[in-house]
Amino acid sequence: MSGRLSKKLADPVSHQLADFKVGVDNVIFSVDTDQHRLLVLLVLRDTDPYLGQWSLPGTLVRQGESLEDAAYRVLAEKIRANNLYLEQLYTFGGPRRDPRESEDSYGDRYLSVSYFALVRLMEAELIADGVSGIAWYPMNQLPHLAFDHHEILQYGYRRLRNKLEYSPVAFEVLPELFTLSDLYQLYTTVLGENFSDYSNFRSRLLKLGFLSDTGVKVSRGAGRPASLYRFDADAFAPFKDKPLVFI
Repeated sequence: MSGRLSKKLADPVSHQLADFKVGVDNVIFSVDTDQHRLLVLLVLRDTDPYLGQWSLPGTLVRQGESLEDAAYRVLAEKIRANNLYLEQLYTFGGPRRDPRESEDSYGDRYLSVSYFALVRLMEAELIADGVSGIAWYPMNQLPHLAFDHHEILQYGYRRLRNKLEYSPVAFEVLPELFTLSDLYQLYTTVLGENFSDYSNFRSRLLKLGFLSDTGVKVSRGAGRPASLYRFDADAFAPFKDKPLVFI
């Protein structure tokens, strides 16, 4: 038996069951395609603990309410967006993650079940409730966050990067018609400029066959007109849950 395991078994552990309060915290990303910025939605807390500090949109789950319903409820109070899809991210439940736990050694523990989403910036309307602030923050200009929300946010960021490899999540924030340059800029915004050069990205992507050329071209600046494409969900089906080779 290793020394570490022996120490764990020897440590005194209370047999008293923990009482839990369960909350949900939402990691909502969007992409500013004009300025090539990855954004996250933050709210200004108007109650203790961490009064006046920025945090992820969250709430405690009410009696008779599902986790998913609680996640959608708090978002409905903060943002209006078409076809907003949430997926469960991770559960954070370490001791003392919430300062309210320190008031009583045998009091409530606070769990956070986090959710993740990516929304189209131009279609997302923020709701000002007159009490708490709400804003999109660039990922490289984050304020100090309450609780362990920086850890939750970084976990969500890793999920976003991973989802770009095997899901059509990128097309949820692009307009219906887009150029290959638009798509490439979105990927470089999230993954960094060194993930792939444009010519390699373009050639590999077109070979996969799930982008439909609309035959329409658009002129931007002094360069040659660029073709507009549309995402073909049916053609993408064989690639579902498989890493995409252009990543």
